[in-house]
Amino acid sequence: MFSQFLVKIGDHLAKGLPLTAYRKSGEDRVTAILQDTDTLLYTEDFTETGFVFAPFDSERPTILIVPDEVHWANFDVQRDTGRTGLSVSGPTAGEKQHLDLIRQGIAEIGREVMEKVVLSRKVEVPSDKSPMALFADLLQLHPEAFCYLWYHPKVGTWLGASPEVLLHVRHKHLQTMSLAGTLPVVPRKDPVWGAKEREEQAMVTRYISHTLKDHLSALKLSETESVRAGSVWHLRTGISGSLGAGGLAAVLKALHPTPAVCGLPKKEAKAFILKHEPYDRTYYTGFLGELNFGGNRYRKARRRNVEERAYSMAKESTTLFVNLRCMQLLPNKAEIYVGGGITKDSVPVKEWQETLAKSTTMLRVLQNPNN
Repeated sequence: MFSQFLVKIGDHLAKGLPLTAYRKSGEDRVTAILQDTDTLLYTEDFTETGFVFAPFDSERPTILIVPDEVHWANFDVQRDTGRTGLSVSGPTAGEKQHLDLIRQGIAEIGREVMEKVVLSRKVEVPSDKSPMALFADLLQLHPEAFCYLWYHPKVGTWLGASPEVLLHVRHKHLQTMSLAGTLPVVPRKDPVWGAKEREEQAMVTRYISHTLKDHLSALKLSETESVRAGSVWHLRTGISGSLGAGGLAAVLKALHPTPAVCGLPKKEAKAFILKHEPYDRTYYTGFLGELNFGGNRYRKARRRNVEERAYSMAKESTTLFVNLRCMQLLPNKAEIYVGGGITKDSVPVKEWQETLAKSTTMLRVLQNPNN
């Protein structure tokens, strides 16, 4: 039963031991991965097996939680329990500071330093709800997203409901996506995309295609479509191909952070973010997910038998998600992270309103009256 599953996770967390619990979009099964020591482990070359948690700044190491124990449970979404009745609005504190930041970004774009930069902010909200209750609410309120709870005693507690797959690899076939452009959901109406949103999404698609052409063969692009993520719409284009000699590590080095969370050109946009955003993103807009899960799915990540590893690798798959619509839990409060892509056509007030719309994903969880 799911209640027993939550108790097991809660007991592990109470011992101060690393864990993650998650459910993929559209699935009923929730998976928990428990590590039996509090050692802070990192992936060396993305050939290990485990659950990875990577920061926005790709110069920092990627954390690996190894699957010493793995548990599963089904979670049935109760679609008639007030999900649509809860209405929240994003806190407006910090509006002037964020508007000034957006104007700085637009000015740099006007000087042709960048084409696009993704600028974000942090929202602090009082909260005394337990991680277990918040995770259950995430699963209930956001069945369309990748929902997770992640904890390490030397790093902290994070939860999120991400709409964006960074990549999926199986049998050396890689699938990724270009996801950009944002419009609020209006009941019973399809999104009407403007030139700003379409060009922003096209920028991301062009960049990812160009970046991956040296690392993938048989590169293909799908048609662009509208996809819903909670209270907002995005534009999405699928991109696929076969891994080259550099493998997954080379792709991640080239791809992360993507223009959807950083900007273009990546070097200049990242430098602007690190210099001008008034806080450290840490793991917001990083990535997380299953690394090399497969036929021999939960072998220890520290095993070094090359022949046995080669046999397993042929059966393994990797699914990584961008860490969007997320929050970090701190004593008596939560810190929610939201942002948006800034281009030459951006209107600061509209960009601010976009962050308010995006913040409702986590605010609904914190303010859900069911727990």
